[in-house]
Amino acid sequence: MDRIYSLLGLAKKAGQLSAGDETCERAVKSGKAVLVIVAGDASENTKDKFKSMCSFRSVSYREYGEKLGLGRCIGKEIRSVISIQSKDFKNGLLKLIDNQINESGGEGIG
Repeated sequence: MDRIYSLLGLAKKAGQLSAGDETCERAVKSGKAVLVIVAGDASENTKDKFKSMCSFRSVSYREYGEKLGLGRCIGKEIRSVISIQSKDFKNGLLKLIDNQINESGGEGIG
């Protein structure tokens, strides 16, 4: 888990990460987002909204972590949704998250 949160922190410092529901929605709809991560403890409405939005626009989607952890790793309070704009960060994060999902079970699309 620590490696994923560390990589998210690096993406934030590099300016390749957006956080928050509205900001991430704009990033997806504008075509800037290449990966959306939604906290596992986010509301079902938020999960469904981003899952369908990402599926429609061919953006990778993963559910990972908790709102508090996602917020803390980027120096914020709780955050339900994070989007990544860099393909390099996307590839690294997908690899780490998918390994976690395969070990413990979970969901990923794209």
